[in-house]
Amino acid sequence: MKTYLIANINIHDGDHFADYAAQVPGIIAKHNGRYLVRGGESEVVEGSWQPQRVVVLEFPSRHDADNFINDPEYAPIAAIRHEAAHTDLVIVDGVPTQ
Repeated sequence: MKTYLIANINIHDGDHFADYAAQVPGIIAKHNGRYLVRGGESEVVEGSWQPQRVVVLEFPSRHDADNFINDPEYAPIAAIRHEAAHTDLVIVDGVPTQ
């Protein structure tokens, strides 16, 4: 079953965040992930959520998503994001395929 990592990122240091954005695609690909959404324009059509930069990653399985998040090679890259932005991050399992 596919799994999705959904992030809302509020960037407060754009230059530093650019370092993160340059490094993270390789580690995502290492874990069979791919971008579905990467900071495109958003519009709130219901509710009070005010997203900043929304990113949606798709992984073939929860195992792949967990391995991405927990990869020791990702830790120093994630630290850059933590310094440059506040992130709300969730992992959501997709619909089982028949």
